Amino acid sequence: MSTRVETKSAAAAGPTDAQRNLVALGTIVRREVARILRIWGQTLVPPAITMTLYFLIFGGLIGSRIGDMGGFSYMQFIVPGLVMMSVIQNSYGNISSSFFGAKFGRHVEELLVSPMPNWVILWGYVAGAVLRGIMVGAIVLLIALFFTRLRVPHPFVTLATVLLGAAIFSLAGFINAAYAKKFDDIAIVPTFVLTPLTYLGGVFYSVKLLPEWAQAMTHANPIFYMVNAFRYGLLGQSDVPLWVAFALMIGFVVGLSLFALWLLRRGAGLRS
Repeated sequence: MSTRVETKSAAAAGPTDAQRNLVALGTIVRREVARILRIWGQTLVPPAITMTLYFLIFGGLIGSRIGDMGGFSYMQFIVPGLVMMSVIQNSYGNISSSFFGAKFGRHVEELLVSPMPNWVILWGYVAGAVLRGIMVGAIVLLIALFFTRLRVPHPFVTLATVLLGAAIFSLAGFINAAYAKKFDDIAIVPTFVLTPLTYLGGVFYSVKLLPEWAQAMTHANPIFYMVNAFRYGLLGQSDVPLWVAFALMIGFVVGLSLFALWLLRRGAGLRS
């Protein structure tokens, strides 16, 4: 009898904090995914077209003149870099535009005054951006199969690299959106920082082809490690030790997460 009373009392008490947080997290993620799919012509189609052109021009026309790269055809060599490039750019672009849009529309204030913890707000947006990165990456990988053959010797490394890389640039995009005061501000970092780092991150070449001073500069580029970890997952080849790449990526995820949570706690750029 007493057990029934305790069960009824627990049910009457309502959901726990963990259950509320899970519902809130799922709600933000569903909203972000619905946004991505609602405007799929802007979120999924353009990167597919762009990467198809890369495969045709760099992999097909130019690659046929370059020949093999590290024991693989040039087309095979550039596939990991192009997939990671699409994942990085779309993860970053999704969260920076979405979260800044929430700021601009003033409905981010509803999230800030709600009982949701800051980590739920942050990782709800990050999860949505990561999912867009994964969707675009999967589309680009499927397109690549029309141009070359891939055997994926290390699927766990491949998936882990995509998740960590997407999370890193989703967090970076969140920080960019938090500081941005107008729509032009969210385009500065992709244009002047993200694009140069991506093109100089070993997407189209092996670092071993560079002179020593250029190799040293390339090793200071975090995207270089992500591209090579993903290349190891798809091709079994990398210019850097795998543990170094994963240690760096995990360090970035932790550091950027703490900084983003600090910004939310302070309300930097979020409260007028």
